[in-house]
Amino acid sequence: MTDKHRIAIVGAGLSGAVIGRELALAGHQVEIFDTRSHVAGNCYTERDAETGVMVHIYGPHIFHTDDGEVWDYVNRFQRFMPYTHRVKTTSGGQVYSMPVNLHTINQFFGKTMRPDEARTFVETLADRSISEPATFEEQALSFVGEALFKAFFDGYTQKQWGCPSSALPASILKRLPLRFNYDDNYFFHKYQGMPETGYTEMVARILDCDGVTVHLDTRFERAMAEGFDHVFYSGPLDGYYDYEFGRLGYRTLDFERFSHDGDYQGCAVMNYGDLAEPQTRITEHKHFSPWEKHQGSVLYRETSRACGPDDIPYYPIRLVEEQALLEQYVARARNEAAVTFVGRLGTYRYLDMDVTIREALDTARLYLATKADGSAMRAFLHA
Repeated sequence: MTDKHRIAIVGAGLSGAVIGRELALAGHQVEIFDTRSHVAGNCYTERDAETGVMVHIYGPHIFHTDDGEVWDYVNRFQRFMPYTHRVKTTSGGQVYSMPVNLHTINQFFGKTMRPDEARTFVETLADRSISEPATFEEQALSFVGEALFKAFFDGYTQKQWGCPSSALPASILKRLPLRFNYDDNYFFHKYQGMPETGYTEMVARILDCDGVTVHLDTRFERAMAEGFDHVFYSGPLDGYYDYEFGRLGYRTLDFERFSHDGDYQGCAVMNYGDLAEPQTRITEHKHFSPWEKHQGSVLYRETSRACGPDDIPYYPIRLVEEQALLEQYVARARNEAAVTFVGRLGTYRYLDMDVTIREALDTARLYLATKADGSAMRAFLHA
């Protein structure tokens, strides 16, 4: 592509930074707009002035992927340090290892089963009368039975999503592993790590490119699109159209920050499975950088609730009502010849960081390869 385009990108998170850099390297003029006072979006990190701990302000982000190109890409801008994500959960007054594994099963039932014995035992607990699970609850009961479901999935899920497990689709549980060994690594991807000096510096380095201008504390209005050849929009899809058909549903998080002199909980993440405990989890951020040593500790107590107009949207709900509303916005968006909706909010999907970067790279390459052909870019919008 030889024509120099003027490109607007809404959002200085991973999607906007990667797309902006790739297009700027190809010779385009890129302007990035973000309403926040910082880059990196929800993966923004900063040093706590008192303790020196690297804090994930909008909740912890652990990088994990099987995508070798994406892993190489992020390591160009940060050295990723070894980190294995291990999660504990408190249920019924005891602490267990998550995901549910052989240790969890033996501890919960007071047994010393081998892998094959545990597999057979769990099969006896499963409700085989449920042949085609339609809900989260049915999927769990047919998978692990009532006891494990109540202890480790039901309460946490109700708090996270704000509705009974019977109202959630079965597909949510299909992504949760059940292990018949003692592997307590939360993820199973080939590559896993944490950026040595934080995600904010990584994103800043991605954006440090000739041809990229970043405007912070600046809201992009739809009328501004007329001054650009193309817009890549990573804000809320419904927000771009001023919520014309209504607001898409999200869950948001409330964070109660507190400090501790020493080690508060001995792990990075402690989930709380009991409904009587209002928080879904407590995160202790110095454990996300195990290569560093800090006496003081910074923690966040997280609770989930429905997202209001002034809240930060975190998790798209995507239940029946939202799917119908989403279809209306997707139909509207597909008529945009010069706007591409990207990222978690722009496509109304929960995305891990590696998938976000992969899709951003693919989007930029598609734009360059098709010379911004409108039909090709519209086809990239995920419904």
